[in-house]
Amino acid sequence: MTQVALILGASGRFGRSAAEAFARAGWQVRRFQRGTQDLAEAASGAQVIVSGWNPAYPDWAAQVPELHRQVIAVAEASGATVIVPGNVYVFGPQTPSPWCENSSHAAQNPLGRIRIEMEKAYRASSAQVIVLRAGDYLDTEASGNWFDTMITAKLHKGKFSYPGRADIAHAWAYLPDVARAAVGLAEIRANLPRHLDVPFAGYTLSGQEMLSAINRHLRHPARLRQMSWLPLQLARPFWPLGRCLLEMRYLWNTPHSLSGGLLQQLLPDFRDTPLRQALPRCLPEGLLSDQGSTAVCKDLVV
Repeated sequence: MTQVALILGASGRFGRSAAEAFARAGWQVRRFQRGTQDLAEAASGAQVIVSGWNPAYPDWAAQVPELHRQVIAVAEASGATVIVPGNVYVFGPQTPSPWCENSSHAAQNPLGRIRIEMEKAYRASSAQVIVLRAGDYLDTEASGNWFDTMITAKLHKGKFSYPGRADIAHAWAYLPDVARAAVGLAEIRANLPRHLDVPFAGYTLSGQEMLSAINRHLRHPARLRQMSWLPLQLARPFWPLGRCLLEMRYLWNTPHSLSGGLLQQLLPDFRDTPLRQALPRCLPEGLLSDQGSTAVCKDLVV
């Protein structure tokens, strides 16, 4: 019998990748359309709800609690398992790394507290919930994340703009891999506890290591450039998004990684895409060396 996955936020980065991964795995995928569909009706008969809604940062306080309250209510009524794409915002700068399922949620900044309260609401519900927690995404298409918007936006000018200390560890996750892990966890949900926090280790790289890895694929190597936060500081009084970005600056100056032990235990056959294969898929093809372009083409054929 075909299983059904309801994808909330299917046009967003996680929702898009999750929809593709569930479809490849043979699931029937329903892409929910906010404003035109009823959530309870759309969830009828679905075994899994992927909670991929993600408003813009300035709207989190007003929208996040209510959006996820709706998801919880529908999941409790329908019996569907909810998969929540978690992030590292719940951890404070003093939380010892590597961050794992037992690390304290000690963030004190507003965005971090919103995520903490959101996850508390899921934990307090009677629905089965899987929080799949990852670091910054590496996406196969430009989706407005740090990697494509800030860090690699000027590679065509030979500049790799890093927003923090380039000599410390930072957690990255190849988005198609995270989506595959979500499918794997969904398929063993009957054997999982009611609430599960699963860190996704992905790649742990300093800014310098990321630049070196990228340069292996570029036709013309880029140079490290420290991103200036001054424009955001100046815009802060009248640009809400700028205030939010500044709020999360500590993550670029706090060494951190995620533990992959629990995921490996739950999905022993799961393997990350090697970084040398993932990175070319996340970079503009016009900048790739002949070797990098060939690798991307081979991946598409396979």
